[in-house]
Amino acid sequence: MTDPTPTTAPIDGAALLDEVEAFHRRFNVFPSEAAFVAVALWDAHAHLLDCFDSTPRIAFLSPEPGSGKTRALEIVETLVPQPMTAVNASAAALFRSVSAGNGKPTILFDEIDTVFGPKAGDNEELRGFLNAGHRRTGVTYRCIGDGGQQTVQAFPSYCAVAVAGLGSLPDTIMSRAVIVRMRRRARNETVEPFRARIHEAEGHKLRDRLATWAEHARGFVMGAWPDMPDGVSDRPADVWEPLLAIADAVGGHWPERARAACVTLVTASRANDKGSIGVRLLTDLRDHVMVGIDRLPTVAILDRLNALDDAPWADLHGKPLDNRRLSKMLAEYMTADNEPIASRNIKTAGSVLKGYYTADLWDAWARYCPPPPESPLPPLPGTESTV
Repeated sequence: MTDPTPTTAPIDGAALLDEVEAFHRRFNVFPSEAAFVAVALWDAHAHLLDCFDSTPRIAFLSPEPGSGKTRALEIVETLVPQPMTAVNASAAALFRSVSAGNGKPTILFDEIDTVFGPKAGDNEELRGFLNAGHRRTGVTYRCIGDGGQQTVQAFPSYCAVAVAGLGSLPDTIMSRAVIVRMRRRARNETVEPFRARIHEAEGHKLRDRLATWAEHARGFVMGAWPDMPDGVSDRPADVWEPLLAIADAVGGHWPERARAACVTLVTASRANDKGSIGVRLLTDLRDHVMVGIDRLPTVAILDRLNALDDAPWADLHGKPLDNRRLSKMLAEYMTADNEPIASRNIKTAGSVLKGYYTADLWDAWARYCPPPPESPLPPLPGTESTV
């Protein structure tokens, strides 16, 4: 009698992710528990990329060198499929690598500040590639051929991307990323020295087990619609959907930890998101200038704005905010009646001055500004519930 062919025992996904997290903890000091959870889930999601409609970028950013960003990418590199280190790689090299047809690389882009920093020059082509590759349907169009025989060809751009660098990134990339704000290690924070000849092999064993687990988990992840934590919607929900789907698939304590990490990191990203200069203007008008009043002359608005500490208004390219620029900036936004916000006459003692009315700003405040620090924004006039 012939023994039946032995079957491979299923891999405990939760225990495997615990090992992946522990591997990171040996060599990386992340700023929070949420960051360890997010990075481990991101490593796993790279093995199931074709199961999702989008892939979040993960960005290790810091204000100063020596904060462990490169080491974070090195550990990620050992755990993801087909890692491709892309320091100073051109957009053409990247999208041709992604569309080569022999499996999607996981792109690891160190020193990303040299690409998008203030001295980096124009990198719209690379920015376009990174933006397009966020979605599974994303493509990059290029002309191929010689002279008059050129044709337009679409190159698929969808792939997992991890970046590391100083400072910040363009808003279009930041909004598609899980942000890990790295810091220099404190004296009481220790890590194990990373020795590539020894530890790469350990990471590769975990990578291979992740790949095996991913094949078994594909049916659980494909088409999943994980429940989002309260307050996480729109672009942050797109970013976190694949990671929460992974957490739900592995089970154990990961679904709960993943949602807690989601709330922590999304909240942190919003706190660090200063928005556009126009949103900053609207927010300062609401929170500091027109508090408790229904109208204010332009001259008084400018005095209050330019006197604000830690605000840009007193020095906009060497000049304080003036009436002309204030008018131009506010005209970009609309009132509740869908008219551009504009100054109106305000009667004062013995004269009439131009100024702005709170009623004209309510709609823009509700649509564009973050919630006030403590009390919620009152409802728009006429929209109060009568229940």
